[in-house]
Amino acid sequence: MCIGIPMRVESVDGAMAVCERRGKRERISLALVDDAPVGTWILAYQGTAVRTMTPDEAEETTAALDALAAVMAGEENVDAFFADLVGREPQLPPHLKGSRS
Repeated sequence: MCIGIPMRVESVDGAMAVCERRGKRERISLALVDDAPVGTWILAYQGTAVRTMTPDEAEETTAALDALAAVMAGEENVDAFFADLVGREPQLPPHLKGSRS
């Protein structure tokens, strides 16, 4: 399984950036993204920014990764990590609506 990690751009030097997540800093290549100024959230995978993210996407992805870690540690109830999904019916994303016959 391949898992990207949300990180926040702290500084940029050409096609490289120093990015941070929970106190851990890494040098990340920005070669695959168009524009990632300081403060931008990126999805990092194996030392490369795969795409930029909104702050909300970064927060939701971080919560999902925290839920995965909790399950791996034996936790059974992960509802708190998915507060945006609990208590509502699932919704199809816009690009899938209307495609069912």
